[in-house]
Amino acid sequence: MSQARSVGVIERFRDRLPFGPTDPVVTLGEGGTPLVLAERLSERVGAEVHLKLEGTNPTGSFKDRGMTCAVSAAVREGAQAVICASTGNTAASAAAYAAKAGLRGAVIVPDGKIATGKLAQALVHGARVIALRGNFDTALELVRELAARHPIALVNSVNEFRLEGQKTAAFELLEDLDGRLDALCIPVGNAGNITAYWKGFVEAGAAPRLFGFQAAGAAPLVNGAPVKDPETVASAIRIGNPARWEEAIDAMRASRGAIRAVTDDEILSAYRLLAATEGVFCEPASAASVAGLLKYGADGAERIACVLTGHGLKDPDVALEQVGAVVPCEPQLRAIERAVLG
Repeated sequence: MSQARSVGVIERFRDRLPFGPTDPVVTLGEGGTPLVLAERLSERVGAEVHLKLEGTNPTGSFKDRGMTCAVSAAVREGAQAVICASTGNTAASAAAYAAKAGLRGAVIVPDGKIATGKLAQALVHGARVIALRGNFDTALELVRELAARHPIALVNSVNEFRLEGQKTAAFELLEDLDGRLDALCIPVGNAGNITAYWKGFVEAGAAPRLFGFQAAGAAPLVNGAPVKDPETVASAIRIGNPARWEEAIDAMRASRGAIRAVTDDEILSAYRLLAATEGVFCEPASAASVAGLLKYGADGAERIACVLTGHGLKDPDVALEQVGAVVPCEPQLRAIERAVLG
């Protein structure tokens, strides 16, 4: 397994990141996430499948890898505040790292379209949360204009430092698998993560095939055109016009991979499967990588990694909708026996 994450990705990979030895580092000990062999999923697929558990990062998602770099660079450049548009995870991460750095944080989220856990994180870390009457794509367009007018650091994935941090997950995968990885399955929303993984693989001299998966109701890269009103249960990838569109397509083509769509039913089926058979609780968007693998396979790949981008506690409402009810019981032994044993 990768080195303990208490060091943080900048300190651990400084020689491969745009930071000098005296640069400020804002870290919460991100990175070094577990890579777990998924035995039952491997049996189903007929290949060796590993799960990269990015939900174990400090704020519960892969965003922390890029945020440590983006916020550290903002501090280095003298910024007093950071801002982002977000479907949830970026907001939570930006708020936490801004708090750690002593900076003001502001996040713009689509009104009524952010999971409860993510909203709670952004608020508790003290960020100013603005609920926009519009979707993520509109929010990103507006914050880009705002950041261009004011001395505020924009920390969305259009920020190159975000990609620098996120590429470190590719380094970790290669370390944990002794350099042998045939294919990577990954959810695709704003397309920064698939772009960052490919950047990391190229820098490390590796070339696994990249298979990206979008939700069918928010699949602009699959359809070849922006989606005006994206909709999916996988809120983290509910994006209709990815900021890293061209880079993601380039990564897919260069790796001889593909970007495909999976339905909400397929995502939720994979979500339940991971929890019930592998003991892994991820948010719905994360399960898109496994849903895609189950639906399409990986074109003969023998060793596969599926990126699970966020923890299941990010979206507790969806989890509760997918499970059975709590069993009521009187405080008596016989009643407990009946409840437990049936």
